[in-house]
Amino acid sequence: MIAKEKTLLLAVLLAALFYFIEHAVLHAGQGASWLAFAVLFAVIVATSMRVAAHAEVLAHRLGEPYGTMILTFSAVVVEVLMLVIIMMNSDAPTLARDTVYAAVMIDINGILGLAALIGGIRHGEQKYNLDSSNAYIAMLFVAIGIAMFVPEFIPAQSWKAYSVFTVLIVFILYAAFLRIQTVEHRGFFEYRYEDEEADEEHGGRSTLYHVVALVFSVVMIGILAEFLAAFLEAGMRGSNLPLAIPAVMVAVVSASPEILTALRAALADRMQTVINIALGASLATVLLTIPVIEGVALLTGQRIEMALTPLQTAMTVLTLLTALINLHDGQTNVLEGMVHFALFMTFVALVFLA
Repeated sequence: MIAKEKTLLLAVLLAALFYFIEHAVLHAGQGASWLAFAVLFAVIVATSMRVAAHAEVLAHRLGEPYGTMILTFSAVVVEVLMLVIIMMNSDAPTLARDTVYAAVMIDINGILGLAALIGGIRHGEQKYNLDSSNAYIAMLFVAIGIAMFVPEFIPAQSWKAYSVFTVLIVFILYAAFLRIQTVEHRGFFEYRYEDEEADEEHGGRSTLYHVVALVFSVVMIGILAEFLAAFLEAGMRGSNLPLAIPAVMVAVVSASPEILTALRAALADRMQTVINIALGASLATVLLTIPVIEGVALLTGQRIEMALTPLQTAMTVLTLLTALINLHDGQTNVLEGMVHFALFMTFVALVFLA
C-alpha cells in the first residue's frame, strides 16, 4: 500500500514542510516563489493521477455514470477549494469567470479533442451513446447561457438579485440533471462494449479503500493548493505575465485527473467514458463551481464578474456549436478530434496574445 501511495505520502510530507518554510520562501524573492510553485504543481498533478487511478477502479465497480461522476465531482471540489483560497488572497473579480471558461476549454477542446484524436488514430471510429452527448450539450448551452452570457445584460444595481437567482436556478438544474443521469435515463450515459476490462488495480482492494484514498488525495490537493496560491501570487506580482495565468493554472490542476483517465479510456476504445468525463466535467464545473463562488461572493460582499468577454463568448459558442455538429452520430474520429484540438490550441494562444 505504501509503495502504491508513495505520491500521497510525498504530498503529506511536502505540506508539512511548507507549513514551516512558507514565509521564508515568500521573503526570498520571486525566484524562490516560482521554484516552490513548480515543485508544488508537480506534486499536485502527481497526486491528481492517484485520484484518477482510484476513480477508474470505482468507475469499473460502480459502472457508468457513477464512476465518472465521482471523478468529475472530485475535480470540481479541488477547483472550488483553489478558487476560494485564491479569492481570499486576491481582489481579482474575474478569477472565477476565467477559471470556469478555461475549464470548459480544457475539458471539451483539450480532453475531448486529444482523446478523440489519439483514439481515432489507434481504433478508427469510436462509438458512444448519442443520447449522452445530446443531453450534455443541451444542458451546457442553458447553464452557460444563464450563468455567463446573460449577466452581461444585467444592470449593475441588480447584480446581487441576479446572483441569488443564478445560485437557485443552477442548483435546481444540477439536481434535476443528477436524477435524470442516475435514475430515469441512466441508460443515456452508458454504452455496452463487447469486452470488459478486469479490475486489476491495487490487487482488488476494497471499494472503501479506494473511496477513502480518493477523498484523502483530494484533501491533500486542497491543502497544497493553498501554498500554491500564495507562491503563484508572489511570483505574478510585478511580472508581465498574462493575468489569466492563475485561472488557467487552477483549471489545469483540477482537470489533471480527468485528462489522464480520459486518455486511458480513449486508448482502451472506451469513448463513452471520454464523453462522460469531458462534457460531464464541463457541466459539473458550471453547475457546481458558479453557485458556490456566487454564494461566497454574496456572503462576503465581494463583487465578482461572471459575464464572459466578447472574445470568451465567441470561443465558447464556437466550441459548443462544434461539439453539437461533431457529436451527432454516436461515433468520433480523427478529424473531429483534430477540430477540437485546434480550438484548444487557439485558446492557449489567446491566453498570451489577448
